[in-house]
Amino acid sequence: MDPLKPKKRLGQHFLTDRNIAAKIVSSLTFKGYDSILEIGPGMGILSSYLLDIKKVQVKFVEIDPSSVEFLSMKFPGIEKAVIKADILETDLRAIFDRPFAIIGNLPYNISSQIFFRILENRDIVREVVCMVQKEVSARITSPPGSKEYGILSVLLQAFFITENLFNVSPGVFRPPPKVTSSVMRLMRNSRASLECDEQLFFKVVKKAFNQRRKIMRNSLRSMLGENEHAISFLQKRPEQLGVDEFIKLTLEIQTATGSGG
Repeated sequence: MDPLKPKKRLGQHFLTDRNIAAKIVSSLTFKGYDSILEIGPGMGILSSYLLDIKKVQVKFVEIDPSSVEFLSMKFPGIEKAVIKADILETDLRAIFDRPFAIIGNLPYNISSQIFFRILENRDIVREVVCMVQKEVSARITSPPGSKEYGILSVLLQAFFITENLFNVSPGVFRPPPKVTSSVMRLMRNSRASLECDEQLFFKVVKKAFNQRRKIMRNSLRSMLGENEHAISFLQKRPEQLGVDEFIKLTLEIQTATGSGG
């Protein structure tokens, strides 16, 4: 079977090392779900291991028609499980109406957008095992106080346990990317909902980090109203606050201004 030609416009870098592929799939815990969605299966190196797992329903979202055709030839009968679509425009709830896991070697150019889609569906996405650019994994898993800590760190850590699992060198891809990759895992935590208005929480976090060098009083000035004396953390910069502090800050803004999402 002729190998697929990677498409630069889709950010395709096909993993070629089967040992690493097996290690990625074995990182799934199967805690609280029996369905898996693979994003961008490409040549199917992860898919081959996923299809061997018993009593688990697996589906695939692939935007590249050439990959869809390749997968159909490589895995007879897979057609019914492959959704030909852009993951950023796909209704995940139409694929599974019950808790499921996401796995995949995510295209680096849209990985952040995919994480925001995961956040939107956090009530049914129980786990994510994915390969991303090393810097993205560092950002998501970083604790407060680090220079990598930012919007995605806070938002994902509010709802998931984040963990960097292992790094992957460029040489095991076709073509090799110019960066090192990392495999990371997100596991849904026990926080069913936030104690504050969730839409306002997202706004506060984004606004704070969009001007991360400023103290919170300056970056959030337009949101504070006249009762800013009743709001904590305004002398701090955003990277100094953990998830719980951002929740408290949002709740205080909500109370002091009567605002919501």
